[in-house]
Amino acid sequence: MNKVKLFSGSSNRPLAEQICKSLGIPLGKVEISRQGSGEIHVSYEEPIRTCDVFIVQSLSHPVNENLVELLIMIDAAKRASAKTINLVMPYYGYARQERKSAPREPITAKLVADVLTSVGADRLVTIDLHADPIQGFYEIPVDHLTALDLITDYLRNKGIANPVVVSPDAGRAGTAEKLADSLDCPFAIMIKNRPAHNMSEITHIIGEVEGMTPIIIEDLIDTGSTIVNVVEALKKNGAHNAYVCATHGLFSADGLQKLDNPNIEEVVITNTIALPEEHSNKFVIIPMAPRLATAIQIITQGGSIDTLIKSH
Repeated sequence: MNKVKLFSGSSNRPLAEQICKSLGIPLGKVEISRQGSGEIHVSYEEPIRTCDVFIVQSLSHPVNENLVELLIMIDAAKRASAKTINLVMPYYGYARQERKSAPREPITAKLVADVLTSVGADRLVTIDLHADPIQGFYEIPVDHLTALDLITDYLRNKGIANPVVVSPDAGRAGTAEKLADSLDCPFAIMIKNRPAHNMSEITHIIGEVEGMTPIIIEDLIDTGSTIVNVVEALKKNGAHNAYVCATHGLFSADGLQKLDNPNIEEVVITNTIALPEEHSNKFVIIPMAPRLATAIQIITQGGSIDTLIKSH
């Protein structure tokens, strides 16, 4: 690992430190500062010529700041003659804009891909994309890892009585079915409509939930409004308190407070996004550093990454 150097952007330094600990290497030294005008300045404080450079940066809030910071880190690494520039982006921001749902809208997930590759990225490592086809937006290798098996192991060890896996919408049905198969339990699907962005209304429940313990599975939680609506709809239909599971916890606005709901037993997430220290004891955080460290070892030393890759 002598020629491997890992650096962290501002979005999730604790995760980068944990990855380095798993790899047994020091976190690389880089100075990131903002000028009075808000412009970002990056300076690597150690040689990276001919090194395989890994940059850890989630595109979480503030997403645009973190994206521009990442672009500048890539450019600085390229101009410092890094051998390869590998992006470890646990959470891929703008992934929900992966297609046009109405005329005159952008496909911003593709725009992000174009910008990252044109600036100089050689590889992307990410976890549980909102939409799998985003991998096809890239002409560079994309390692699409998953946290689903880690979440599954945690739930299996809980020994939840009479569980039913619930997909909050039709788009998550495949993931819900896979989780239900792993836990050997039934699954249900919530049918909803969206009157506006970050708003949803539950209209139907497909499947039996009365007298059962729901396990709600999502790829990300943003404002928490959809989850609360799902939990309340399940409760009205006779379900017990729910377990809420997601890979990415954005928790915009008052999302953390919304999920401190009496009808929610636990919220199981990973640390792809740094969680604020002020949160209820309902939150269970699954560490992703060992998985990302293993992926980096395989990328740099060889081996099979199949067991880490998201599959259906």
